[in-house]
Amino acid sequence: MAKIRVYELARELGLESKDVLARAQELGIEAKTASSGVEPEAADQVRQSYAGVEEPALEPEPEPEPIAESELEAEPEPEAEPEAEVEAELEAESESEGEGSEPVSVESGVTPEGLSELIGQPAPEIVKALIQLGEMVGASTPIPDDALELIGDHFDVEIEVVPADPAAQTGSRVRPKKVYDDDPAVLVSRPPVVTVMGHVDHGKTTLLDFIRKTNVVGGEYGGITQHIGAYQVEVGGNKITFLDTPGHEAFTALRARGAEVTDMVVLIVAADDGIMPQTIEAISHAKAAGVPIIIAINKMDLPGADPHGIRAQLTEYELIAEELGGDVITVELSAKSGDGIDQLLEMIDLVAQLEEFKGNPNPAAEGVVVESQLDVGRGPVATVIVQRGTLKQGDALVAGPVSGRVRSMLNETGEKVPLAGPSAPVLVMGWSEVPTAGDAFQVLKNERMARNQAAKAFEDLRAGQQVIPTARERLAALLEQLRTQDEADLRLIIRADAHGSLEAIRESVAKIGREGGKITLVQGAVGGISENDVSLAEVTESVIVGFNVRPDAKARRSAEDKGIEIRTYRVIYEMLDEIEQMLVGRLAPDEVEVVIGSAEVRAIFRTPRAGNIAGSYITEGEIIRGSRARVLRGGVVTHDGRIGSLRRFKDDVRQVSAGYECGIGFETFNDIKQDDVIEVYEVREVART
Repeated sequence: MAKIRVYELARELGLESKDVLARAQELGIEAKTASSGVEPEAADQVRQSYAGVEEPALEPEPEPEPIAESELEAEPEPEAEPEAEVEAELEAESESEGEGSEPVSVESGVTPEGLSELIGQPAPEIVKALIQLGEMVGASTPIPDDALELIGDHFDVEIEVVPADPAAQTGSRVRPKKVYDDDPAVLVSRPPVVTVMGHVDHGKTTLLDFIRKTNVVGGEYGGITQHIGAYQVEVGGNKITFLDTPGHEAFTALRARGAEVTDMVVLIVAADDGIMPQTIEAISHAKAAGVPIIIAINKMDLPGADPHGIRAQLTEYELIAEELGGDVITVELSAKSGDGIDQLLEMIDLVAQLEEFKGNPNPAAEGVVVESQLDVGRGPVATVIVQRGTLKQGDALVAGPVSGRVRSMLNETGEKVPLAGPSAPVLVMGWSEVPTAGDAFQVLKNERMARNQAAKAFEDLRAGQQVIPTARERLAALLEQLRTQDEADLRLIIRADAHGSLEAIRESVAKIGREGGKITLVQGAVGGISENDVSLAEVTESVIVGFNVRPDAKARRSAEDKGIEIRTYRVIYEMLDEIEQMLVGRLAPDEVEVVIGSAEVRAIFRTPRAGNIAGSYITEGEIIRGSRARVLRGGVVTHDGRIGSLRRFKDDVRQVSAGYECGIGFETFNDIKQDDVIEVYEVREVART
């Protein structure tokens, strides 16, 4: 007979899945999750354990009754106080808090962003103070313990450093979800927020469209008047919120700003295509978020579908399916026909029940902006997801440097709604400007307070932009941390030109180590360094290492803006040697590469004397005859040599600037092709201080 899943058994017995799972484990039955299958004999054992045994009637914990919409609408507003009295009251509160305050407990390894919330000072001001004290620390970089006391003196706050939780240190270094200190008695169940990710053309859009057509809460697909970036579906009376992002890039961009919105990730993989580069990236990003992952094996209706092969491939990335003895849920489906989608939704609902996501609907609303734009006719609009409290029409709110008042709220069907509780996605109108996706929003007492807070956030943002550490400063801070900390972790994102090179690097890096220090490979992939790698490096505080590959122009600019270190090599032993030096905090490069200019090859001209000439368009910088240059094909270095000839029309020229076309010939390379990228660079010596 076929195995019975734990959640099916729970449904049969009329009990909670988690309770039946716990009972099965007590009876010694092997079941890791509620979707694990058990033998019929084991299922009988569980049934018998409940049969004839009257469970003592436990008084249910007093759960708050859901607040009726009418009650929320009719909730009396606090008596309006004159604004002068409100401000005086706030000043008095802040003064009283400063007098005789107790020491602030701060965990070892806290970042300026984390410390900002604890001592009530803007993160940019903390970074600025650290730089003045000689500590080159970025906003998301751990602060040395000895510097914490100095920072306390600087801001006149007594700081008590406590050891960090070891469990927390083993996880991702991204900013954790904001934890609200709410009384459990006031918490109510909330829908999970789910993001779907995967490789392009594997069916993400088709899956989301099918779910939206058939399951959108409050209306049919035809009633949707605009795309709001998030929507809700209903499964067995429970709601699920889907965050409709363009993929792992947007997902990570939100996380890079501290917007930990997602509770769960659905990773979609085509059954006929297998694990692809973007699938690997999505796995890395989902793991970095530390949320449950459900694998949706799509395109099961195609002849070449191989779900068993997909599950085997996933084991290489430490995702072990339940069918192979692991705890990762996999669902086979066809997003085109809809087969298996109901089971996927059921699995999401099941995981949500086990995780018990809860929220407090009572206080003033807080949440995150997930999408924003300037809408013709409506002005600045933004899709927000409420994380705590209830957002009501007429509320004054602020998101970063932008304030506003909720003039109107629309759900995914285009209907006006008077309020939105925890996990509800709504399109909000009434902003003064377009807010930034990823910014946290909160409701304040009145518009004046919202405007004042927005103005202060703008000043902080401007000050912060003046003190963003460069890649060299950030690397120096990382090396200092690796050298001084007892338990150091060097995180790497590795890109290589071929699978063989990548595997050789993986094996060699795994052998590098020191006492109290380790190397964590956040991601390893084949191909050029992309902007997405830079986003992942920012979130996980990693160094990007490339072997025989280069970053594209967007990735290079993004790395410069965010202060992310990218190191590229042509010799594998040099790479391993420098990684080892980084781990012990002793890396001291004597030379640095500077990109002078780059050009796209748009046509090839064959000449009898000079060989192949690349008809090129200069995209940035300038191309100089006689300079060192490399040819990039798909981000991979194909040739590294010198430019032998440079022509504009029929004239030989010494250099050509961005925005012009020219003919480029190499001294010893003839195999140039259309769409190649020519990157001109020079190596400069670094003066030692």
